[in-house]
Amino acid sequence: MPELEITKIHELVYELRVSDVMHTDVVTVAPTTPVSELREILRDNRISGTPVVENGHLIGIISVEDFIRWLAEGGPDCVIADRMTGDVITVCEDEPLIQAINKLERFGFGRLPVLKRGTEKVIGVLTKGDSIAGLLKKLDVDYRQAETRSARSRHIFEDIVADRSSLIFEYVVAGGSIERAGISASGLKTSLMRLGISPQTVRRAAIATYEAEMNLIFFTEGGQIIARIEPDVIRLEVTDDGPGIKNIDQAMRPGFSTAPEWVRELGFGAGMGLHNIKTCADRMHIDSSLGVGTRLEVDILSGDGREST
Repeated sequence: MPELEITKIHELVYELRVSDVMHTDVVTVAPTTPVSELREILRDNRISGTPVVENGHLIGIISVEDFIRWLAEGGPDCVIADRMTGDVITVCEDEPLIQAINKLERFGFGRLPVLKRGTEKVIGVLTKGDSIAGLLKKLDVDYRQAETRSARSRHIFEDIVADRSSLIFEYVVAGGSIERAGISASGLKTSLMRLGISPQTVRRAAIATYEAEMNLIFFTEGGQIIARIEPDVIRLEVTDDGPGIKNIDQAMRPGFSTAPEWVRELGFGAGMGLHNIKTCADRMHIDSSLGVGTRLEVDILSGDGREST
């Protein structure tokens, strides 16, 4: 049985993309702008930091903290290039919001420049406030859509005449395809909602699928997710031909991670993936062989009186 109720907020941070919540009216400065002018730029635009752009490309970021340090030092005026942070942590517009939130928390930043994937072009800025505002807006939209859907939908299994029935959804996940992160989980969620399955069950299935999908992307050459939908349970089967898990008990411990550096740079690798799946599951089983691959099975029960909106 799941250790805690999965809330709508849990679900949305996995579902939303950076582009859904970022603001696009980006204020930027040039590296040659005097630091003394930064105060007015930040004050007039009511922001606490801004990307530094040269010839349309991001080269740094400067914040009100950088300005305050310059004031405290009492030195002569200089250009922003001398005070900015050059090694900038960024996100792409198509990344899942949870990925961006992980970066904000991990690095302690107040804002992240948003880039067009494959370029250094700044197309937006994401702050913690943007994330909260976006979540609240999506909550309102989803609530109104759920009311409409619940008024007209009938559970598909009520219309099927059989001793036992099930639906099967299959998703193929390519290893390393970070630009497609969350696509399978989002697709499954949409399908489950259209079947009239209860929100709490959909929520748990979507999050478990997302975490499994990210494991396939980060740690394997790719794999397959199969969701079997039955009247009282959703069964997830996740298989890959990857390197396998050396110690399953150790891998299940919150905080344990073997994530490579490129995964950590994305704000992941906190060692919570399998733990989060277990939290969502009523039953979970893993078989893994080194050099052969891994098979993960997850059961999520529905219609047991625990469901809530």
